[in-house]
Amino acid sequence: MTTRRALLRMVAGTAIAGCASPSTRDVDAELERRHRQLRGVDPESVADDATYWETVRAGYDVDPRVVNLNNAGVCPTPRSVLEAMKSAWDAANPLPAHTLLRVQEKKVEDARRALATYLACDPESLAITRNASESMATFALGLPLAPGDEVVVTDHNYPRVLQTWAQRARRDGIVVKTVSPTSEASDDALFEGIFSAVGPRTKVVEICHVTNVLGRVWPVARIVEEARRRGIDVIVDGAHAVHHVPVSIEALGASHYAASLHKWVGAPVGTGLLVLAKNRIRGHFALMPPPASLEGDIRKFEETGTRPAAPRLAILEALRFQESIGLARKRARLAWLRRRITERVRGRSDARVLGAEGDGQAPGITFIALPGRDPKVVTARLLERHGILVVGVPAWREPGIRVSPNVYTTAADVDRFSEAFEAVLKETP
Repeated sequence: MTTRRALLRMVAGTAIAGCASPSTRDVDAELERRHRQLRGVDPESVADDATYWETVRAGYDVDPRVVNLNNAGVCPTPRSVLEAMKSAWDAANPLPAHTLLRVQEKKVEDARRALATYLACDPESLAITRNASESMATFALGLPLAPGDEVVVTDHNYPRVLQTWAQRARRDGIVVKTVSPTSEASDDALFEGIFSAVGPRTKVVEICHVTNVLGRVWPVARIVEEARRRGIDVIVDGAHAVHHVPVSIEALGASHYAASLHKWVGAPVGTGLLVLAKNRIRGHFALMPPPASLEGDIRKFEETGTRPAAPRLAILEALRFQESIGLARKRARLAWLRRRITERVRGRSDARVLGAEGDGQAPGITFIALPGRDPKVVTARLLERHGILVVGVPAWREPGIRVSPNVYTTAADVDRFSEAFEAVLKETP
């Protein structure tokens, strides 16, 4: 059995050449032992349990030179997930025309069923894509729309999605109407803002489940219900939602839902999903034309040419790893880390936290506004002088930085950020 001292030594191991990494088997065994001890324990009481989270951290290859606080961009993949992917890749490589195309592609169905179970949807409505951007483009470009038809979006949406709608407007003559809710808008204000822009030509409303800058959770179910009453489709961008906030496609009522799996699920880069109601599959165009035999099959949206099965097969291990921690425990930890970050910002005149807080919000994302400063300068100095990685957001409302920890992030990591952030603010005009 691995001791706490041994685990601390494991945490010092990294992906850097020459440094030892802990055995995946040892990490799994220790996590299982801790999980048995924590059964029935309130997740909030585990949020600051350093020993437990050190055990979780040991399941990752962490670079000690840099504190990674840009997990909302791409989360590192747990070592066990990488091993599962490599094992599948190695198995396919000697005879890919057979193993990849005839054996492993069939096993991808296990990942489809596991994701559908987790998201509470029909597996025959779920396609495994490469990321949320691909899924959202499939929705935006494949939905039958005529010139003059209107789409309502918000400026909280991800830039690539807005670019996709803009291209369709140029190409097909649809009209894109943009709503601009305030950063602190209530659920009522978000709802009313959307429907204030809806008119007789509105065919689609597109919203984020969790916004990528503020981590704001939108009242999706309420918007979907009202839109459906009016005969309007709602496309939901869930890139930052899956295994970050509770997600049930059935409860949301969503007919169109997209997500990335390389963020909070920790699956390999190149994995995402879309959910499209079964009665909407036929007649919705795919990005790459499928054979006629797939016209009513959700798998037609996976027709992108030859691609590896290994990343998709590793989704199963990613789900297992995250579910071993549990969403409630994970959210409690992320909220605890967020409070530790924001308490150092409160009361400052040169920086402020934007966005809603509370139990229903996405705790892994914090946006710190920096009035009058260039976020590129701040982020560059944080990385180059202090080894802190965050992302700057220069063009959204107020300039600022997005800070997003993960389950492997320690209290020392966020304290190191806070100290470096304060130092950079002193030296940056």
